[in-house]
Amino acid sequence: MGSCIICGTPADGAICQSHEQDVLFEFAGDSPDQLTSGRYYKGTVDGFAEFGVFINISDHVTGLLHKSELDRRLDSLDWDDGETVFVQVTGVRDNGNVDLGWSLRQSEREFRGKLIDDPERGAVPADESDDDDDGAVSASTRRAEPDETDADRGTDTDETDDADDGQQATTDGAGANAVGADADSETESAPPRAQIASLRDRVGETLRIEGEVVGARQTSGPTVFEVRDETATVDCAAFVEAGVRAYPEVDTGDFVRLDGEVELRHNELQVETEELEKLTGEGRETVETRLEDALRDEARPEDVELLADHDGVAAVHDTIRDAAEAIRRAVIESRPVIVRHNATADGYVAGAAIERAVLPLVRDEHAKSDAEYHYFDRRPLEGGDYDMADATKDVTQMLENRDRHDEKLPLFVLAAAGSTDESRDGLELLDIYDAPRVTVDATFPDEGVADLADVAVNPHLDGGDASDVTVGALGANLAAHVNDDVRSGVSHLPAVSYWEDAPQAYVDLADEAGYDADHTTALREAVALEAFYQSYEDKRELITDLLFEHEKRDLAEHVAEQFRQKLQTELDTVEPNLSVRGVGDVSFTVLDAESFTHRFDFPPAALLVEEVHRRKLGAEGAPGEDHVTLGVDEDDIHIRSDGRVNAREVAAAADEIAPEAGLSASGTIDGTIDFLAGEREAAEDAVVEAIADRL
Repeated sequence: MGSCIICGTPADGAICQSHEQDVLFEFAGDSPDQLTSGRYYKGTVDGFAEFGVFINISDHVTGLLHKSELDRRLDSLDWDDGETVFVQVTGVRDNGNVDLGWSLRQSEREFRGKLIDDPERGAVPADESDDDDDGAVSASTRRAEPDETDADRGTDTDETDDADDGQQATTDGAGANAVGADADSETESAPPRAQIASLRDRVGETLRIEGEVVGARQTSGPTVFEVRDETATVDCAAFVEAGVRAYPEVDTGDFVRLDGEVELRHNELQVETEELEKLTGEGRETVETRLEDALRDEARPEDVELLADHDGVAAVHDTIRDAAEAIRRAVIESRPVIVRHNATADGYVAGAAIERAVLPLVRDEHAKSDAEYHYFDRRPLEGGDYDMADATKDVTQMLENRDRHDEKLPLFVLAAAGSTDESRDGLELLDIYDAPRVTVDATFPDEGVADLADVAVNPHLDGGDASDVTVGALGANLAAHVNDDVRSGVSHLPAVSYWEDAPQAYVDLADEAGYDADHTTALREAVALEAFYQSYEDKRELITDLLFEHEKRDLAEHVAEQFRQKLQTELDTVEPNLSVRGVGDVSFTVLDAESFTHRFDFPPAALLVEEVHRRKLGAEGAPGEDHVTLGVDEDDIHIRSDGRVNAREVAAAADEIAPEAGLSASGTIDGTIDFLAGEREAAEDAVVEAIADRL
């Protein structure tokens, strides 16, 4: 019986079951059946095939990392033959074939420990004489040079041992003395305090740093605390004995005062900890306030101009700046940013704009090659509502990452979602865990829903006219505030987000960037098509190519042509089967979407109804005439009225007319009304009557 190198609990070996996936294993066996499924292993690239990558787990065992397991395209991998990589064993087949899974962690320092998977001895600490022992004792400032390889981050055991003599006596007794330290604990003999950003100029000195522990990991050698002050972040190695947790009372989120010698190894900084105190009381408050003030100053963006003169967006200029500050702060705090956007062209444009702004900041903040995949994610929402199913998935993942990897709760940015009652339950679930979030929307918000976000960018909340505002326009302006360096690269996006009647200022802006009206139309159509076919994937590379690779115009034109062909095929099918009915001064065009559309194929019913409405109004509409298009599907009715119909009000009135139909609305203006499939005729009649009474 041993103890877990991470949490210290009794374990059958060096690692407990709950932390087995938090450490890196080196395989010492010679047979695939000696591997343990679920563990992460160090390996080397053995070759590439059309279906994946072959990885040597040892000299005698090779596995396949299938392309379906990757979080990017196979041709996007920058791996070379023989390169060290990190993978998860997901299974060993009866024939000895080894199935591998992707690991977001692609350097040793990102794991919380390292063990040898020895078939004879079990999971045991790595040999301290191993030259590859542990890259985790390396350190990096927040803005350190990102050119070092993972191998450069390794620490020679001899160097660690040299530091042990000075640390052993200190750390053995420091744990008890550290707890409860406050400002009065400083003495005249204390080393001078230094900011972490200045450490590179003070190598060899013994200094004091004060800051927050933003990460703590146990290696097979020292315990490594990642400490952030008001200027940068550095790794601090504390050693008791190999694989034993130093200062077990100190964990992520604590504020500390740490004395140690600044060292530079392989061009990376680290502090060899001599004494560490956990701050409480006035000492903690002083340091916490200092860091908070500096963080606020760094995160607050300059008051930059909007992309164009647009009254609807100008109404939320200050709120956009607040939202940008929240996003920038999350990046600085090493907090993942999760963008949840509607799976429509408008939603994708907003999500892609925010992504365009955030990724460079993440790369600047983190030297790890896969940081952008670890600290940023974009997840489309089918239907544009953040419901309990979406929130449950997000909460499950964020809690697992917090408990297993000491990861901070992410900042959720909801674009074209999160303003109406359909998202209330999901947002309230996030609220239980105090997960920070920003909403960006142009729909009428339901009462109280906006209060569930830390920042809500919505012109309707600030008394602005949002009739001609798209979420894409809001998202592009937000991106320019998050990172002004991308301003020119996102200036065309607002024009792309409008299906019709784009404000002239955005049309001119796109034209100046080299995107004429025909091309912006092609981009919008191409994104809409791709959004439909893989609404559950962020499609990072493809959307990036479409929206930002101007030289790839042929790609947008090719996909847009498919959009037009598929849309026209569906229009040819439905137009002979449209019915028209009039009630008072209101003319209704009714599409029987259940009977006269190709189900489960493009275009979706909502987009088809929009196009039918646009064409019928252009051909038959007259000044002063109210024209409404309804798409009646199996159990819902899609409404298009150029913004004159509030679906929620109509559903409430229609429910009084046909209470047996179970009518309820999703969304507000031009939304969708659900009904019981068995009461289809009664539901349609009640909705028509309710709309006519309001126009």
